[in-house]
Amino acid sequence: MYYAHSENPRGAKHELQKHLLETAQRAESFAPAEMMKRLFYLAGLLHDVGKFQDDFQEYLEKGKPRTPHAGIGAYIASTLGKQLLPLQFVIQGHHAGLPDNQDRRENNEDYSEDQKLVSIVKTRFDELFSSAIGVQKVADLPNDMLLTESLTRFLFSALTDADWLDTERHFSPERFNARESATLKCNSLLNALEKHFAELPTDGKINQLRTKARNEAAKHFAEPPGFFSLQLPTGLGKTLTSVYWALLHARHHNLKRIIIVLPYINIIDQTASILKDLFGEDSVLEHHSGIIDDDEEYEKERFDKTAESVKRLACENWDAPIIVTTSVQFFESLFSNKPFKCRKNHNIAESVVIFDEIQTLPKHLAEPTIVMLKNIAALAKTSFLFCTATLPAFAKREGFDGIETIRPLIKNPKTYFDATRRVQYKMLNKLRPATMDTVEEQLSKEKQSCLAIVNTKSVAKDLYKRISKFDRHDQYYHLSTAMCPHHRKRVIANISKDLKAKRRIAVISTQLVEAGVDFDFPCVYRAIAPLDAVIQSAGRCNRNGDPDNGKGRVVLFKLENQKYPDKTYEACAALTEITIKDDMDFLHRTDSFENYYKQVTSLLVDADKYKITPERKEFNFKRVADNYQIIEKGKTWPIVIANYSEESRALLEETLEFFDQTGFILREQYRKLQQYSVPVYQRFLDEHQMTMDKSGLRIWYGGYDSHLGLSPEDIETVF
Repeated sequence: MYYAHSENPRGAKHELQKHLLETAQRAESFAPAEMMKRLFYLAGLLHDVGKFQDDFQEYLEKGKPRTPHAGIGAYIASTLGKQLLPLQFVIQGHHAGLPDNQDRRENNEDYSEDQKLVSIVKTRFDELFSSAIGVQKVADLPNDMLLTESLTRFLFSALTDADWLDTERHFSPERFNARESATLKCNSLLNALEKHFAELPTDGKINQLRTKARNEAAKHFAEPPGFFSLQLPTGLGKTLTSVYWALLHARHHNLKRIIIVLPYINIIDQTASILKDLFGEDSVLEHHSGIIDDDEEYEKERFDKTAESVKRLACENWDAPIIVTTSVQFFESLFSNKPFKCRKNHNIAESVVIFDEIQTLPKHLAEPTIVMLKNIAALAKTSFLFCTATLPAFAKREGFDGIETIRPLIKNPKTYFDATRRVQYKMLNKLRPATMDTVEEQLSKEKQSCLAIVNTKSVAKDLYKRISKFDRHDQYYHLSTAMCPHHRKRVIANISKDLKAKRRIAVISTQLVEAGVDFDFPCVYRAIAPLDAVIQSAGRCNRNGDPDNGKGRVVLFKLENQKYPDKTYEACAALTEITIKDDMDFLHRTDSFENYYKQVTSLLVDADKYKITPERKEFNFKRVADNYQIIEKGKTWPIVIANYSEESRALLEETLEFFDQTGFILREQYRKLQQYSVPVYQRFLDEHQMTMDKSGLRIWYGGYDSHLGLSPEDIETVF
């Protein structure tokens, strides 16, 4: 008798034969296509073959120093034929993570020198499984190296999930049994959505356009899975229109789930809230950093069978009908090599994936991202919908390995943009560099509520101080990431409340309000910026097309000695400036952003800056994971603001007291502290001599302004 795992709380060991068979069967069920099932079955059957070693069995029996088992399993897979190449990577990496190709080769060389051990392991496996390998031919690998690499990623995800589920059933059956495999009940969800649509007002031009757009998009539900676009102006209900089409499309093609990918957590909050109100709490799963950490150690936490805990279990493998997640979570998981992050990826197969505000995808990652999505579409029955007012140029062209066919759900978006032309663009001083005094003077003269969006925190802080000394508005607000998330949410809620109450307010903000923040100002000022930022800023102006206001005003200006977040941002802003000076109507045309995007990715930005696609062709999984970062890590560090409020002080004191008693901090405490944290550069930490304390936290006990946030003068962190 050979064992896979030690005794569980009931005193029973996990039989190796049983574990391999059940993992194989579960992995096979996760295969995204019939022809792949044999390969996925073999991955489960062979993943722990190294546990047939005497040393490993002795480790389980006597606690002898742990014996590695993944490497020998990968080597045995290498002896079974070239068509099983993906098995080598996934078996070697099913604990430590998918390796680079050179690591795989070196592993095979190491074990090739110990044929006696290999023979013992293979003989014991064959005795139990009676030549299970080779009974049925495995499908040939794709000719395309990138498709084979993507297949390896699907296989790794399926194996990880299958292995962990079977191990969980052994050690923690109550946790395993708490998992709920909910299905996408398209009919009931469509009924709820159509009931909501029937209750919406139908009078007025905007409401009629929303209905027209929704019906036009819905007509395309039966088209084959692939790539789609939904390009509509801000305020025409893209979110619910996209979900409506996705449900119809999923029902027609028998797809399993809908995944909604959003750029920012604050948009997730409002989108998830809308969907939960419509479909019920159980149908919608939120997955972002505020819900669960991507860390294998989470598996070891104590489990309480509560509704929240059950949802957190579903976050691990996305076994839910509707998932709402972030771009960071979705894309970095696709390119990751770590088991915990990759575990959910196989459930992207047979789904509809909606990308909202897709223009926020970093341009230097555009090409490898699109190539990865093309690979997924080729391997699995999955549809991708790009949903935005400013649609990037993702189509295939010379110098950009884009998508061959993107089918628009709205055939002529120009008619909608022309019908909802709710703003007039104006240039302050013909976009000649203006002083802060000039901008201050212009804002002080505004008789209506106004929003000014600038490019850096230092400018936002300066302009707020200048404008708030006037008393011509009822209230003045400042917004930037120098404020902790709790502070920003509170201010955004107050701004929305004041706008609804028709109070005259002035808001100075960085670009954090451009996408997903539902503001409706009669007038918006925007410092010159990349084109998508300009157009998205205009979406905060006359958003609902209030006939009493006429057309909203968007005033573009350029500051003297203008600073930008980075060189790419500056170059894109310069291109925008040149373009609109020559042709102001460019800002209203529906193809303007597509043409601008082509110029940016061909002239200003390397669309595969870190050569991720070439690394994928070489099967360098670890390098790819290190290089693909939506938010570049290591540039900023979170500091906890002790003196933000009584609540933040109390939470910090409670957390530190808990640490003193136990020597560690709970993940839930970390998550709560995130609401009172601000990101800063290393330079800030050095200048203020801030280091991690014994608890692992960086704590700011200095000033925190109730309007501006982190109060030192040198607060330039991230935008």
